[in-house]
Amino acid sequence: MNESIHKYFRVGTLQWMSFPDKAPMDSLLQLACDDFFDAVEVKGYDTADEQQQAAKLLAQSHMTVCYGAQPLELSNSLNPNAIDEDERKKAEQALLHAIDEAELLGAEGISFLAGKWTPAHQDEAFSQLVKTTWALCNYAKTKQMMVELEIFDYDVDKASLMGPAPYAAKFAAEMRMTHNNFGLLVDLSHIPITHETSQFVVRTLRPYITHFHIGNAVVKEGFDGYGDKHPRFGYPESANDTEELRDFFQVLKDEGFFNAAKPYVLSIEVTPRPGENSDIVLASTKRVIRRAWALVE
Repeated sequence: MNESIHKYFRVGTLQWMSFPDKAPMDSLLQLACDDFFDAVEVKGYDTADEQQQAAKLLAQSHMTVCYGAQPLELSNSLNPNAIDEDERKKAEQALLHAIDEAELLGAEGISFLAGKWTPAHQDEAFSQLVKTTWALCNYAKTKQMMVELEIFDYDVDKASLMGPAPYAAKFAAEMRMTHNNFGLLVDLSHIPITHETSQFVVRTLRPYITHFHIGNAVVKEGFDGYGDKHPRFGYPESANDTEELRDFFQVLKDEGFFNAAKPYVLSIEVTPRPGENSDIVLASTKRVIRRAWALVE
């Protein structure tokens, strides 16, 4: 592509993934000062003071703010599709509070993931997830905010109900019948571990996609970084590098996602492996993006 990626996408990164070991305000300041980024994805902050600091910094940045509730769910074993109603309500309440924090930070909405499931209770889990997502969308709508469900693996690492692209499409179709502030978040990192392809996932989910992540995964058991660990592009024995990212961009172009009038958020979800340097990994990811983008026809 001769035109800039920034014409068609609001390029962002996940703060907590890019800088897992840096103080939150220091890393947020670094990202806000980096004009490569049009967007930043944040998670919850530990104190009200940190929330206020972050909100003030973000208000100056002219960046799109996105809020990821996935770390909240994973660190607290929250399951929005739990069969046990008390457990489901616990997850729902936590996610409703996340919407409040997202609003304080100036975010357009929140993203979350479905919980674990078992084949014997798949239908019940689906219904429970609908119930939770309804509540989230209803509340978010009062604040003019979006609710986005991120697609994860279903049998490798996170074992999330959503899940295979056709099943996620079924869920999204049901949600869109009643809520226009619901969407799906597709992550290139997860496509290899859902045993699918970029073309299949994007074409299957096309009407419902509102947000993208890009990254990598190791799908060979027994190798470092196996599963949903988001190593840098080109990591040893991993699935995604420049060519796979180029293919992903090409599919997005072919399927009509290059929207200069209202660009989608497209965020880096890459994190350093032990012994790696966060700044180098982030810089290497930018290099891969530039090269892959240049090769899009």
